[in-house]
This record gives sequence, structure tokens and C-alpha cells, in this order.
Amino acid sequence: MTREGGSGAGENAAAEEEPGYGIGAVSRRLGVPASTLRTWNLRYGIGPSRRSPGGHRRYDDADLRRLEEMNRLIRAGMPPADAARQALRPRPAPGERAASPAGEGAAAPPEPPGRPESPGPFEFPRPPETPRPPEPSVPSASAVRPAPEPGLLSAVMLARAATALDAATVNAGLDAALAAHGVVWTWERLVLPVFAAVTRRQQDTGAGIDVEHLFSDRLQAALARFSARAPSPVHPRPVLLAGAEEEQHVLPIHALAAALGVLGVETRVLGARTPYTALADAMRRLGPAAVFVWSQIRETGDPAPLAGLPGLRPACRVVVGGPGWWDGLPTHVVRANTFRDALSAVMTTLR
Repeated sequence: MTREGGSGAGENAAAEEEPGYGIGAVSRRLGVPASTLRTWNLRYGIGPSRRSPGGHRRYDDADLRRLEEMNRLIRAGMPPADAARQALRPRPAPGERAASPAGEGAAAPPEPPGRPESPGPFEFPRPPETPRPPEPSVPSASAVRPAPEPGLLSAVMLARAATALDAATVNAGLDAALAAHGVVWTWERLVLPVFAAVTRRQQDTGAGIDVEHLFSDRLQAALARFSARAPSPVHPRPVLLAGAEEEQHVLPIHALAAALGVLGVETRVLGARTPYTALADAMRRLGPAAVFVWSQIRETGDPAPLAGLPGLRPACRVVVGGPGWWDGLPTHVVRANTFRDALSAVMTTLR
């Protein structure tokens, strides 16, 4: 690549002759928009490390190697923040080859060993304190086996298939994971990491909405196929699940319904944007044992309408989940902070 100046209007012919690489040249070499390179510099501190005598910010060879490594890791499925940390580690001199630790590079999953840094768009956000142990009706964390396993796609492989809009591979990967391990394992070990990688890509590049939509559609279809094989209900009263009024993001309620179905619980999913008047009518007609309401965004998380839901006999437990809910929930409403919390709260009601 010829060393040249950036493509901004303020860079003139003199700037183009200065040593180093301009942002336009780096953008073309990596295939990454200049705006994304600026975001990486501001957010992760990976950018031009020098200024030319003319006062222009320039990338040198070491900067370029770091950016190439970060770009490679992101394309392999690693979240940008993790890719930046790895790329900023001390690098070998040109011509040398560093040994790559196991689990790094293209083989690294898109989630770090712990929880994601912030809740993904389809995650029950975990509170900062240590969560209480799950109820016995939910498999403990120690019972969850790590991925990948023979015959199963890892989170990285599933994310790559989604990014390629390879619906058939996404279908096969989700179906195999659900059949082998069930909903909770698939949600925690595959679904959340894939969504975390997709949404971080959206934040950094503005791209990936098509990937999110395809993966969401294939996930909902896989959950429907899995639910069709659920055993006959053993509990006499159903559970109602609904999105809060005007809430459009409701994948978690479909996943929760599928997990409940395996446990012999009959569910009724009312779907997105359920008016509270409609939810109240359904409660009166069905007499459910529990109602679960999801709010993803703050605009749909006003808890006041929950106080107007009808009281039933026998009693009905109201459980809410999602990062959208405001403080000040009615005293009788239970907040579930994790997928397992929601599952436990409902199953406790049915005992």
C-alpha cells in the first residue's frame, strides 16, 4: 500500500507526502469505513500513534498491524472490545511469528469467560451483586456443559453463519443445540453470545441489522419446532406471556414459553405490543397461574398499568423481566433478573 494522506477535505497534497498512512488509505486497505476507524480510536484507544511535522495524525506500521489484527479477530466473531484488547498486546517485530495461545484468534468465542459487559438486547440483565442460587426446578449452572461439542456449532460458528445469512446452517445449529441441551443452555451459551456480537457490530459499524433479523427469525422458528415436541401439560392452569404495551422485542417470551413447555407447563403467548386491557381480559378468561410481561426498552417499562391487572382466585403471580422496567413496581409484582429467575418464579407458583 502506498503511504498517503487521509481522504478528508483538510488534507492537501503536502499532507499526502508526509510519512505514515492517512485514515483514507487505512480504510481502503482494511475495508473498514473511516468513521469506524475513528470510533475504534475513541472507544478502544487503537488508532494513529503519531503526528506528522505538518500536524496531521498518521498511522505507522505498528498501528496498521494492530488494526489488521483487530479487524481479523472481529471478522472471526470476537467482540470489538475484546479484539482491541488482544490487538493492543505487545506484538513481535516484523518477520517474527508469535505463538498464538489456545482459544485466541479465530477460535475465540464471541463472549468472554464471564457475562457480557452489558446486557444484550435479548438478555435478562444480571444485577451487579452475586445472584441467588436457582430454584431446584431449573438446572444448576454446574449442569451446563461448555460448547462446542462434537456435532454442535460453537457460538463463533453460529455467528459466522448468521453473518453470512446462511439460514440453513443457523437452523441446523439451533435445532441440534436445543435437542442436545434444551432451551436454557442454548440461550445462555449460544443465543446471547451471538446477539452480543451482532449488536456490538451494529454499535461499531452501523451494520448488521439484517443479521439480527435473520437470526431472530430462525431462532423463533427453532423454538417453535422444539416446542411442538414438548410433553403434554401436567399443570391444570396455564401461564400467560406477553410483551408490554408497544414493546416489539419479545424473543425472550418465546424462549421462556419453550422452556416451560419442556417442564409440562401449558403456555399462551400473546406476543408483542399487548395492550394491558387485552392482557387483563385474557387473565379473566383463562385464570392463569402466572403472567410474565417483558419490557425491553424504557419507553415500554412504565409499571403503573401492572397495578390495574385483575386480582384472580386462585391467585395469579405477575412476573416481569427485561431492562426496560422502571423502579417502583407494584408490591405484588416479581422482577426476574435472569432467564433462570423467570423460570424459577413461574415454577414456584405451580408447586
